[in-house]
Amino acid sequence: MALYSEHTGKKPLKIARNTVIIIVLLAFALATIFPIYFMIISSFGDPVEAGAMNYTLFPTKISFESYKFFFDYSEYSLRWLLNSLIVASIVTVSNVFFASMAGYAFSKLRFKGRSVLFAILLVAMMIPYQVTQVPLYILIVNIFEIQNTYSALILPGLVTVYNIFLSKQFMSSIPGEILECAKIEGCNQFQIYTRIILPLSKTVLAVMAILTFMDSWNTFFWPLLVTNTMDMQTIQVGLKNFRFANTTYFAPMMAGATISALPMFILFFSLQKYFLKGVTVGAVKG
Repeated sequence: MALYSEHTGKKPLKIARNTVIIIVLLAFALATIFPIYFMIISSFGDPVEAGAMNYTLFPTKISFESYKFFFDYSEYSLRWLLNSLIVASIVTVSNVFFASMAGYAFSKLRFKGRSVLFAILLVAMMIPYQVTQVPLYILIVNIFEIQNTYSALILPGLVTVYNIFLSKQFMSSIPGEILECAKIEGCNQFQIYTRIILPLSKTVLAVMAILTFMDSWNTFFWPLLVTNTMDMQTIQVGLKNFRFANTTYFAPMMAGATISALPMFILFFSLQKYFLKGVTVGAVKG
């Protein structure tokens, strides 16, 4: 509260404080926006090698040749975008479905070993993502032998512990009296889940879907590991094909990066109200 105090009787101090806050916030905003600005500006350059690029913050001309070069460079350019869309969409739907069911079970159902099982999930959430990549790769490639398929891209992300935790915490705030009334009316567990829990959890489900889609769309390392042909690569992995041992087609790569970021921009600006609601989920009790 001290940061926002009015400083009664000390107007110069208040002005100085507000000026410092504005400068700091502007600095953070510029540091965040500048890479995106540079990516977009660079994408309008000519499709030449990186060594011949004329790097500038204010372009002297606008050219769409790099975008044309991106789509003409490989016959799989559109396929990379389609692969990312398929994988991200399926992973998002599966996470919303399975995580919400698990969250309902952990929050409202009483069964033996519930606390122990949930504690194990929390421990698993604390393990860094990179630690599990080697055993997961061996499982997918050597045991199941499904590398370079949609299954290899989708199965490891069907449901995440974080989403289970998020849905469980939100559903725990739903009054149990509502569920008891539904049971008296003759609803079974599945009907309670579909007719009561899901409608009351639309906010957290929307937040979960947005974050999951963004994470799956932007994933680079795992698709790089399990794909070995260009037709199965996602857009994030496909962009590396513009970089060679001795040179890089910088502008076309930035054009591809801009295209790949476009769905994220659309998703955020069209559903930003859910981001704001997600911040306050569970903040008010009673």
